[in-house]
Amino acid sequence: MAQKNALGRGLGALIEDADQGKVAAAAAINEINIEKIEVNPFQPRKNFDEESLKELASSIRENGIIQPITVRKVNGDTYQLITGERRFKASIIAGLESIPAYVRMAEDQNMLELALIENIQREDLDSIEVAISYQRLIEEVNLTQERLSERVGKKRSTISNYLRLLKLPAEIQLGIRDRLISMGHARALVVVPDPNVQLDIYQKIIKDDLSVRKVEELVRRCNNARGPRKTGSGSDAQPTEYLELKEQLSRFFKTEVDFRRSNKGSGRIVIPFASDQDLERILSMLDGKSEK
Repeated sequence: MAQKNALGRGLGALIEDADQGKVAAAAAINEINIEKIEVNPFQPRKNFDEESLKELASSIRENGIIQPITVRKVNGDTYQLITGERRFKASIIAGLESIPAYVRMAEDQNMLELALIENIQREDLDSIEVAISYQRLIEEVNLTQERLSERVGKKRSTISNYLRLLKLPAEIQLGIRDRLISMGHARALVVVPDPNVQLDIYQKIIKDDLSVRKVEELVRRCNNARGPRKTGSGSDAQPTEYLELKEQLSRFFKTEVDFRRSNKGSGRIVIPFASDQDLERILSMLDGKSEK
């Protein structure tokens, strides 16, 4: 099946027309033997849900790796993981011998930023390729969504909408990359909380050639049938700005922040930590913000 090649054109193709000398070091994709990759010892996240990893491993067996991991070369042919530990662990469970990876040099951060921003402006990119580029700029170049918005000339809400596409099941992401569905279809699917329902609607879009408006109506009926969410207003889903804030906080603290808001406007923010060391990391970030 053609879809088995999950990388498709990949970011390797995104950058092939750019300045080759500058971009090659910043965004090269390689197939690397998993045994030659070591986990970053400074990775704050230590606990991974086993069931979730198994589900991701099953998706990888079926669809391949959608978003490559990022590594840096250490010694000889040894590499150290920068981002993508969950994908890395799931690939081991899936029995992969090698994994696609972006290989970065220690000094190439500025080149990476310039290369990715340059390629985001290209008109032939699909939505997933743009989303992956945004995600790399946030994770690897340490840009906030606000700063990224300034650098690429896009609204923060637009960037957030792209990033949310990366939470869709792999099969749907492949459908977006192969242009089987549009960005409008994908944005409608994102608000469906159940991945299985997302996949059912996705298959119906392709089978019945549904318009974006039809999909939005179908999604609205599905969500209403599930009843109101705890964090919503009336029977509507939680406002987009609150979902964006939750995602932004989770990326900033590098942990899954729990953000809840009631209909009356009250709520809570819970920042979980995996260890005393992780707690110290979070506290130091809060101290740094308070000093500014």
